[in-house]
Amino acid sequence: MIQAALYNYYKNSDTKDLELLICEDAKEAEELKAVAEFFNQDVLIFPDFRPTYGDDLRSYKEELHELLADLRSYYSAKKKPLVISPLKTLLFPLPKAEILKSTNLEFGAEIDLSSFKEQMLHWGYTFVDMVQVEGEISHRGDIIDIFVPATKNPYRISLFDTEIEQIKAFDLDTQRTIGDELDSIEISAAFFALDKEQFEALNKKIESSAFDALSRDIASLGFWHLDELAENFLEGKKALLAHKMDNALIDAYAINNPQIPREQFALDILPESDSVRELVVANAEQLIKVHKDKKITIIAANKATIKQAGIYDTTNINVVEAPYILNIISDDELVISLNKPDKKRRRRKSSILLDDLKAGDYVVHEDYGVGIFEKIEQAEILGGVKDFIVIKYVGDDKILLPVENLDYIDRYIAGGGSVPVLDRLGKGSFGKLKAKVRKRLLEIAGQIVNTAAARALIEAPKINISKKELEAFQKLSGFDYTEDQKQAVDEILREMASGHIMDRLLSGDVGFGKTEIALNTIYAAYKSGFQSAFIVPTTLLSAQHFRSLDERFSELGIRYAKLDRFVSTKEKNAIIKGLASGEIDCVVGTHTLFGLEFKNLGVVIIDEEHKFGVKQKEKIKELYHNVHLLSMSATPIPRSLNQALSSIKTMSQLLTAPSERQGVRTFVKEYDEKLIKEVILRELRRGGQVFYVHNSIDHMPIKEGELKALLPDLRILMLHSKISAVQTEKELLKFEAGEYDLMIATSIIESGIHMPRVNTIIVDGADRFGIADLHQLRGRVGRGNVEGFAYFIVQNKEALTDEAKKRLLALESNSFLGSGSVLAHHDLEIRGGGNLVGDAQSGHIKNIGYSLYLRMLEDAIKELSNTKESERIKVDIKLTISAYISDEVVKEDRLRLDIYRRLSQCEEAVEIYEIEEEVIDRFGELDTPTKQFFELMVIKLLALEKKVKSITNYGQNITFTYLNDSKETIKSDSRDDDDIIKATLYYLRNNKPKVL
Repeated sequence: MIQAALYNYYKNSDTKDLELLICEDAKEAEELKAVAEFFNQDVLIFPDFRPTYGDDLRSYKEELHELLADLRSYYSAKKKPLVISPLKTLLFPLPKAEILKSTNLEFGAEIDLSSFKEQMLHWGYTFVDMVQVEGEISHRGDIIDIFVPATKNPYRISLFDTEIEQIKAFDLDTQRTIGDELDSIEISAAFFALDKEQFEALNKKIESSAFDALSRDIASLGFWHLDELAENFLEGKKALLAHKMDNALIDAYAINNPQIPREQFALDILPESDSVRELVVANAEQLIKVHKDKKITIIAANKATIKQAGIYDTTNINVVEAPYILNIISDDELVISLNKPDKKRRRRKSSILLDDLKAGDYVVHEDYGVGIFEKIEQAEILGGVKDFIVIKYVGDDKILLPVENLDYIDRYIAGGGSVPVLDRLGKGSFGKLKAKVRKRLLEIAGQIVNTAAARALIEAPKINISKKELEAFQKLSGFDYTEDQKQAVDEILREMASGHIMDRLLSGDVGFGKTEIALNTIYAAYKSGFQSAFIVPTTLLSAQHFRSLDERFSELGIRYAKLDRFVSTKEKNAIIKGLASGEIDCVVGTHTLFGLEFKNLGVVIIDEEHKFGVKQKEKIKELYHNVHLLSMSATPIPRSLNQALSSIKTMSQLLTAPSERQGVRTFVKEYDEKLIKEVILRELRRGGQVFYVHNSIDHMPIKEGELKALLPDLRILMLHSKISAVQTEKELLKFEAGEYDLMIATSIIESGIHMPRVNTIIVDGADRFGIADLHQLRGRVGRGNVEGFAYFIVQNKEALTDEAKKRLLALESNSFLGSGSVLAHHDLEIRGGGNLVGDAQSGHIKNIGYSLYLRMLEDAIKELSNTKESERIKVDIKLTISAYISDEVVKEDRLRLDIYRRLSQCEEAVEIYEIEEEVIDRFGELDTPTKQFFELMVIKLLALEKKVKSITNYGQNITFTYLNDSKETIKSDSRDDDDIIKATLYYLRNNKPKVL
């Protein structure tokens, strides 16, 4: 009722001198802001910043940046706005105006680079080689990139000597500049605008700080040590509480250890009034008719919204065009809003460095097999300098791969993190292995293609549902569907109505609403008079899905049942009879459903399809060969494979998280019993449960003992692979029902299980996991609408390798979906592709890695469905020219490697020129070898097109050899690199190949 209370205050109170209004969370703050804006007040909302005193603030980076930006605009405002702040944001002293200054950079101005860089260091910017997150700055040659916190895009400043020549914004994903040139930009501090003395003093305090952080610096702990540079924001302001907040205060003072005395919050509460009430608007038109005597105000984002609501006559109605939501009724007034709540949309953002190849990574070369990537090396060959990738095989044999052929290698990824066996060079053994795999893949592809061809001929049940009925059913869910969900439902229903058989795969993360889509499908089948079967791999899932059916269908007259191990024989027989006679419309269950008699089956839905064995999957296809099939999976599938399969299986994807889903705060900590105890208690206090991941089975009982010693009353469940499946399942059901507080497990139990109550995960020995695994583990919590916490525990911070430290810091700063998720996504996709084929158990993948396996599978499917291109031809270019991306232009190996990789994947010359343009935009002018490398890549593509298999030169004579071994030689104007390139390009572009 807080909106009504504030409305009442502005409407009826004599003094309107309120300066600070304190509420509970961000959602309340938004609601209150709507009221203040309705009364034309200037409003500023503080973010919901809720750390515990001394926390490592990297995990709260976004909120902290937002808070500093808000304070900055508050201090600089002539007329102070009303501040609406969540309680937890005010528990600590906030920085004073003097350390929130900013500076301007103008076009054409002189800049003293070294003092500017020093100032940025004091202001809390981190120097990096490529700017990716707020508060980073990068300087290379004449270019400075800087990402000022709380701005939409980072800026790129180009210098001419010491003068600012150009300022533009650029896009993080592509690293390309966008928009027009800017005349000037305001640069505020990444954290605090300190001078040299203040900076050094603050750093001293941080170094001797009692608080723990993975990397002790201003970003992680600076805020806690501002001392005299910060003040209590409540001081001297007329403040009120939006409603009674005793519980929130008890919670805050128990958990967050505030530094502002409790009595400061002994404030008055906004008075409520019985005459002003909030109301829920179901039908605006109706409401206006009923209350036509009152003064009516309609709030709508634009005129069209009003018409959509069926209100055409707005005479005598006050119309406010604004985006907020406010619905109030009082004795003489009615205020209604036609706006829908705005969804926060967070799509995956991918960073370009997706497949960071690091020295020591395993790679698969498509001709030589598995080796270890060592480095990029420059070598002089035939008088020209080039870059090569060095790959090491058994017995220290190495190959040098020219960078223009980077597309021959791929990262080695296999299931379960198994370490691959290196191949031997020169034995041809890898070739034989590939031939074996190919034979097996052609069999698999053959089955896939034949099944699909057979199914295409069968007449399928036609399932239709009217739009009205469907919308009514969706309304009952009580939440708004995401765009992805709407689209998936439409795609499924369109396909089921077509008369052709549907075989569709729906992929989407746990908690993204796949079950809701299954329910839509079942409902549509029921409305068209068909039965449906919902098959799941475990009884736990069948219990969860049955609960969903129960929630949504109990009022609708649909008869549904559950079949699994826990159903008594008597019930089981009744259900089997009911399915055969058509008395039951929908059944959910495990493989007990195989081979039952249905009266009129229309659709089969399979959840977590890859958990079924190959034989079971075939069985499902045979049993239900003439009904629609929808498979659901939480692992994504690679796009290329999806295209190859598109003639056989159709796909829908859910990529958007539901709007109420919160992120996961990530902390990296050293092992400390006090900390573990605190973390577990913090979760139990809010009624949740904890996952504890511990990697060694033998050690687990010891770990359990340690936890018991810390917290004797803790109810602990221990699960690992040596416990039988039946037992595991029973225990998991108990855990899900809340009979245990904490589960210790090796790696994460079942990916498909939705456990909204588990919102803290502790990972022991986090430095031993890959980034993709850590990201996946972290994704197990924070599934519902409460915030999740992930603690990555390391034994000894000092002993971490730089690699591990970097990896953990990256996870800590990207509390939600940073580049880690993309990497995890990539690994997962590739694994998902292997599972899809149902051959994941085979040793083949282990021998050649997933990526090559999938590439070969795609070829096999294309070959059998006659869409195959001819064998990929390779061209050997041996020209005496120097061509490489110079480290003068691109200093960082990983960025160079990335550009090489993207160039090697180009298929058209124009793509190469696009990348060249991008490199000039990101790194400044190119030098000669770099320009020549781009030309060399163009030569490679043109040669492939013209079926040339090698190009060599001897002095001025350039020889082209074609695939059929005919040759042609031309002469260049001189021996210079540029003349040789010119002549080669001219020949390839203009000559009709003489012989083919």
